[in-house]
Amino acid sequence: MDITALRRATDLDSLGPEMYALVEDLFPLCRSITGAGLRETLRRIGDCIPLQMEEVPTGTRVFDWMIPNEWTIRDAYVLDRQGHRVIDFNRSNLHVLGYSAPVAARMTLAELRPNLYTLPEQPDLVPYRTSYYSERWGFCLSHHQLRELEALGDDEEYEVRIDSTLAPGALSYGELVIPGATAEEVLISCHACHPSLCNDNLSAISVATTLARMLSGASLRLSYRFLFAPGTIGSISWLARNSEATRRIRHGLVLANLGDGGAFTYKRSRQENAVVDRAVTHVLKSSGRPHNTQPFTPYGYDERQYCSPGFDLPVGSLMRTPHGEFPEYHTSGDNLTFVTPDRLSESLAVVIEVLEVLERDATYLSTNPFCEPQLGRRGLYRSMGGQADAGVEEMPLLWALNMSDGQHTVLEIAERSGLPFDAIVRAVDALVAAELLVHRGDQVGAVPPIQARLSPASASLEAPCPD
Repeated sequence: MDITALRRATDLDSLGPEMYALVEDLFPLCRSITGAGLRETLRRIGDCIPLQMEEVPTGTRVFDWMIPNEWTIRDAYVLDRQGHRVIDFNRSNLHVLGYSAPVAARMTLAELRPNLYTLPEQPDLVPYRTSYYSERWGFCLSHHQLRELEALGDDEEYEVRIDSTLAPGALSYGELVIPGATAEEVLISCHACHPSLCNDNLSAISVATTLARMLSGASLRLSYRFLFAPGTIGSISWLARNSEATRRIRHGLVLANLGDGGAFTYKRSRQENAVVDRAVTHVLKSSGRPHNTQPFTPYGYDERQYCSPGFDLPVGSLMRTPHGEFPEYHTSGDNLTFVTPDRLSESLAVVIEVLEVLERDATYLSTNPFCEPQLGRRGLYRSMGGQADAGVEEMPLLWALNMSDGQHTVLEIAERSGLPFDAIVRAVDALVAAELLVHRGDQVGAVPPIQARLSPASASLEAPCPD
């Protein structure tokens, strides 16, 4: 079935718990831009969809960047005099500064404090902090925890241990290409590098994985490329290795923050008015869901790499609450209680509706362009006239007929009419079945342009306009 039939036949709400279960499964893994946690995340995604794993060796130059040493962490803690782990990596992998160098020492709190990171304004939460490209070490803890340590005095001594390795290895990413009838591609990208953050990372991964599984069984016009990669360096690596493939990308979405309760937010591509920009805007507007749109900025997620001037791909970013605009962002508050199955399923529904626009957007040509054809005798028009709401049910039909001059796409008709894309698609399908419309690509030669058919001699031969 095509994507329209797939959407109509699928109970998307029922997929919410399934997506949430994937979030739960991936939550404990200590992900980073390289290493075992990232590979295990990709492996588990690969249990759901046939993901192709790729490795980019340390030291590989990717444009202006270089793949760093691979980070491996086994354990980390701060031990008090009684042998209690006052900070424990095993309790939460957020407790360690991402990419921390190894350390094994005894030191006082005064000596340790420059390597401790807290959020004084959110004293109950543990921050997520990293140091990918400058070698250092550190621990993250709640400000309340730090206050408890400070109460014991700056001279209190602790055993500090980070059992980690920074050594040559590789950066990993995973991709899946689902072929359609054409080689033109839609890119679906999400970052897969954040440890134990449910909204900013895992929500998009779960939506993208479920979407890929659904599309694998559909009859598609476009081809779809799903990319699960560490943020920034991952997309840069993919672009450096796949510059030829970028020529096939016609539309793209970077997915992020799709599990919280905020309104949907769409950040436009650098092109600002690409088809994907218009498709997302139309879907959100016609759905009635609370939403916001933002102009492109060269800051944010991986859309800034895809939209760099050398590529300038039509790739926007779909989110609920944007990064940095919810209090739980990059903290231990972004946990399993912050995302919900129903929000995940609603986000999936929006993405599918956008893809339906991209799949079904096409140009049609009326086979009877002189005045309205008589819809009633074709079973497309109500039999009783004079009603107050006359025309409501027929408006999608009338708009589709009027604008199908071989120059306007289905999306353009939906935008101009203010009607939902799905309503125009239904009308187009009905009119094609009634042989009142033909696909512009199917019978360009068989149905000449209106101007060629319109002449004083021939106009009188056309069927009269219906009453």
